[in-house]
Amino acid sequence: MLSSPESAAADEGRIEARPKLLRMTHHTICYHSSSMRPKVALLYVGGSIGMIMNQKTGRIDPVESLSEIHRFLPELQKEVALEFFPLANVGSSDVTPALWTEIAKTIEKLYDQFEGFVVVHGTNTMSYTAAALSFALQGLSKPVVLTGALLPLNDLAGDARQNLVYAIRAALLDIAEVCIVLGPRVLRGSRAKKVHESVHETFKSTRYPPLARFTRQFEMHSWHFVRRKRALSCKPTFDANVSLLTLHPGIPEGLLNAVLNARLHGIVMRAYGPGMIPEFLIPWIQKLTEMNIPIVMTSQVLNSHVDLQKYQRQLLLEKLGIISGKDMTYECALVKLMWALTQSQNIEKLQEIMEKNLVGELDE
Repeated sequence: MLSSPESAAADEGRIEARPKLLRMTHHTICYHSSSMRPKVALLYVGGSIGMIMNQKTGRIDPVESLSEIHRFLPELQKEVALEFFPLANVGSSDVTPALWTEIAKTIEKLYDQFEGFVVVHGTNTMSYTAAALSFALQGLSKPVVLTGALLPLNDLAGDARQNLVYAIRAALLDIAEVCIVLGPRVLRGSRAKKVHESVHETFKSTRYPPLARFTRQFEMHSWHFVRRKRALSCKPTFDANVSLLTLHPGIPEGLLNAVLNARLHGIVMRAYGPGMIPEFLIPWIQKLTEMNIPIVMTSQVLNSHVDLQKYQRQLLLEKLGIISGKDMTYECALVKLMWALTQSQNIEKLQEIMEKNLVGELDE
């Protein structure tokens, strides 16, 4: 596991856990020899990166074929053999768990035919999709890279072309996990979140370093899953009957009652600091636990770790069965809960799944 060098060494799919940068030239990035172009599948879902400005109508239209991508990035044909698979054409605000399932099943179907996968996706919900694919596609032996952009592909001053090139190159790296690539950094998908409407630093990876950086001397971090023979386990099922509740001073009682009446299957709560809540919420939480509705506690603090044993009140929460989200992002915790609810209905087993590091999403 990521929390110690000893546990990391026990994981045969990962190289040493101690942070270290491996420097190499761009010529050694590709996993296959230069004598044959490696194949990468480009799965189009939507978002600005897959759009082009129509010079005649002034409208922004979606890319409809690989030829349009080659027209703006002709040099890619020399590096890699791309195949284009249009799955949807939605803005990221319209992404649903059903689309996560479709993406995962498509990758499973095409898995043996390609060296890596690039998912073209809008940025607003990309962190949710990256987390979803991380849990749906476990045992990866090759990269699944999500990329997007803030501006269309044919905007000369935009970020789409650069992001697409970096993402395709990342799909050829010696990495075997779900990643997000916008700009020169490769981020773990289950750790990344959107933090800025900027073409320079749209996403960050909280409490975890980038897996790799495209610089003049390519850098790869040693904490990553590497390519090796593994059996892919595709379980792309999600229970969407969950909700995210962010605590704030003066939270209305009517809202809390509405949550009780909604009969949700699970709740992710964004608490204060390391997992602090106001005392008046204790009876409400007791009612939820009596209804067998699991509550996963995360923090509103960007770089925090939930600790349910730090204060007396938190010990009571632990006795009530509150599940610690540890240092997961709230996006990842929500998606993991959706996925875990389809794996087990037993509260104890569910807690075990949620608090266990499955795909590098948390420190144990």
